[in-house]
Amino acid sequence: MAELENPIVMNKIITFLSSLVQRVAESNDLNSQFQIQKVSVFHGLTIPTISIQSYLERIFKYANCSPSCLIVAYVYLDRFTQKQPSLPINSFNVHRLLITSVMVAAKFMDDMYYNNAYYAKVGGISTAEMNFLEVDFLFGLSFNLNVTPTTFTTYCSYLQREMLLLQPPLDSIDASLSLGKSLKLHLCFDEDDPSHKQQQLAV
Repeated sequence: MAELENPIVMNKIITFLSSLVQRVAESNDLNSQFQIQKVSVFHGLTIPTISIQSYLERIFKYANCSPSCLIVAYVYLDRFTQKQPSLPINSFNVHRLLITSVMVAAKFMDDMYYNNAYYAKVGGISTAEMNFLEVDFLFGLSFNLNVTPTTFTTYCSYLQREMLLLQPPLDSIDASLSLGKSLKLHLCFDEDDPSHKQQQLAV
C-alpha cells in the first residue's frame, strides 16, 4: 500500500503498534498473578528501561526495513500469540519478540536485509541470543511465514481504522481496546476463514 511510504503515516503506525503492544504487555503482567505463564528464551531477567515505542522506532530506523515489513511483523506477533497461548506478550519478553518478529519479516519480505549480528546490535542483545530467538520464533510460528495479500490488507485496514481513534489524544484508544485478561493481541484473524471475520478475544 503506497500510503505506508508516507513518513507521517509510518509514525502513526509505530505509535499505534507501540501503544497496542504495551497495553497487551501490561495487561498480561497483571494476569501473571492469576495464570501460569511459561518462561521462554524471550524472557529477560529485568524489564528493559527503553520504552516500547522508542525501541520500535530504533528498530525501524536502523534496520532499514520496508514499511510493509512492520505490518508483517505485527501479523507474525499475532500468529505467535495464537499458537503459543502459554507465552503471552509481557513486559519481560516484548522487546525480544519485537526485534525477532521484525528480523524474520525483513528476511522473508525484503530484498535486502542485514545479518543476525546486525539485528542483535540494533536490539541490544548478543548474536548468540539473536540466533536462539530466531529459531524459537520460527518454531513457535510453525514456520508459517507466508502472508497473503488478503491477510495483509485486513491488518492494514484494521490499523487504519484504529489509528483514527488516536486523534487527538492517544488515550482515546481506550475506547477501542478491551484487553481485559487476554493472553493474545487485541485482535486475531482466522486466516483459514476466507471471509477473514474478526474474532473478538474473550475478556
